[in-house]
Amino acid sequence: MKKRQVVIKQRKNSCTTTSSSSKVRYVECQKNHAANIGGYAVDGCREFMASGGEGTNDALTCAACGCHRNFHRREVETEVVCAYSPPN
Repeated sequence: MKKRQVVIKQRKNSCTTTSSSSKVRYVECQKNHAANIGGYAVDGCREFMASGGEGTNDALTCAACGCHRNFHRREVETEVVCAYSPPN
Protein backbone atom coordinates (compact mmCIF):
# COMPACT_ATOMS: atom_id res chain seq x y z
CA MET A 1 0.00 0.00 0.00
CA LYS A 2 1.34 3.39 -0.96
CA LYS A 3 1.23 6.12 1.63
CA ARG A 4 1.29 9.67 0.41
CA GLN A 5 2.03 12.72 2.46
CA VAL A 6 1.07 16.12 1.18
CA VAL A 7 2.59 19.23 2.71
CA ILE A 8 1.00 22.54 1.89
CA LYS A 9 2.92 25.66 2.85
CA GLN A 10 0.85 28.77 3.00
CA ARG A 11 2.00 32.32 3.47
CA LYS A 12 -0.01 34.40 5.88
CA ASN A 13 -2.78 36.35 4.08
CA SER A 14 -1.68 35.07 0.67
CA CYS A 15 -4.90 33.19 -0.11
CA THR A 16 -8.26 34.87 -0.36
CA THR A 17 -10.23 31.80 -1.38
CA THR A 18 -9.29 28.19 -0.71
CA SER A 19 -11.27 25.20 -1.92
CA SER A 20 -10.52 21.51 -1.90
CA SER A 21 -12.13 18.49 -3.48
CA SER A 22 -11.58 14.79 -2.94
CA LYS A 23 -12.23 11.98 -5.37
CA VAL A 24 -12.29 8.38 -4.09
CA ARG A 25 -11.65 5.40 -6.39
CA TYR A 26 -11.51 1.72 -5.54
CA VAL A 27 -8.99 -0.12 -7.69
CA GLU A 28 -7.56 -3.65 -7.77
CA CYS A 29 -9.05 -6.37 -5.57
CA GLN A 30 -6.70 -7.63 -2.86
CA LYS A 31 -8.82 -10.49 -1.49
CA ASN A 32 -6.69 -13.58 -0.87
CA HIS A 33 -8.80 -16.46 -2.21
CA ALA A 34 -6.31 -19.13 -1.07
CA ALA A 35 -5.92 -17.98 2.55
CA ASN A 36 -7.82 -20.99 3.94
CA ILE A 37 -5.19 -23.39 2.51
CA GLY A 38 -2.21 -21.23 3.48
CA GLY A 39 -1.52 -19.82 0.04
CA TYR A 40 -1.90 -16.51 -1.73
CA ALA A 41 -4.02 -15.99 -4.84
CA VAL A 42 -5.90 -12.94 -6.05
CA ASP A 43 -8.56 -12.95 -8.76
CA GLY A 44 -7.07 -10.21 -10.96
CA CYS A 45 -9.99 -7.77 -10.74
CA ARG A 46 -8.51 -4.37 -11.62
CA GLU A 47 -11.28 -1.94 -10.61
CA PHE A 48 -14.39 -1.95 -8.42
CA MET A 49 -17.69 -1.68 -10.30
CA ALA A 50 -20.83 -1.50 -8.16
CA SER A 51 -23.43 -4.19 -8.79
CA GLY A 52 -26.36 -1.98 -7.81
CA GLY A 53 -27.49 1.60 -7.47
CA GLU A 54 -26.33 4.10 -4.87
CA GLY A 55 -27.82 3.42 -1.42
CA THR A 56 -28.51 -0.31 -1.95
CA ASN A 57 -26.63 -3.29 -0.51
CA ASP A 58 -25.53 -4.24 -4.04
CA ALA A 59 -23.66 -0.93 -4.31
CA LEU A 60 -21.00 -2.42 -1.99
CA THR A 61 -20.52 -5.61 -4.06
CA CYS A 62 -18.22 -5.66 -7.10
CA ALA A 63 -19.95 -6.71 -10.32
CA ALA A 64 -16.68 -8.07 -11.75
CA CYS A 65 -15.41 -10.30 -8.92
CA GLY A 66 -18.28 -10.47 -6.40
CA CYS A 67 -16.14 -9.22 -3.49
CA HIS A 68 -17.10 -6.51 -1.02
CA ARG A 69 -15.77 -3.02 -1.75
CA ASN A 70 -13.48 -3.18 1.32
CA PHE A 71 -11.29 -5.77 -0.46
CA HIS A 72 -10.45 -3.22 -3.17
CA ARG A 73 -7.55 -0.82 -2.62
CA ARG A 74 -8.79 2.71 -1.97
CA GLU A 75 -7.22 5.69 -3.76
CA VAL A 76 -8.02 9.25 -2.72
CA GLU A 77 -7.18 12.14 -5.01
CA THR A 78 -7.31 15.52 -3.30
CA GLU A 79 -7.02 18.84 -5.06
CA VAL A 80 -6.49 22.10 -3.18
CA VAL A 81 -7.01 25.36 -5.01
CA CYS A 82 -5.82 28.65 -3.58
CA ALA A 83 -6.65 31.99 -5.19
CA TYR A 84 -3.76 34.42 -4.75
CA SER A 85 -4.29 38.10 -4.14
CA PRO A 86 -1.25 40.35 -3.85
CA PRO A 87 -0.87 42.41 -0.66
CA ASN A 88 -2.07 46.01 -0.81
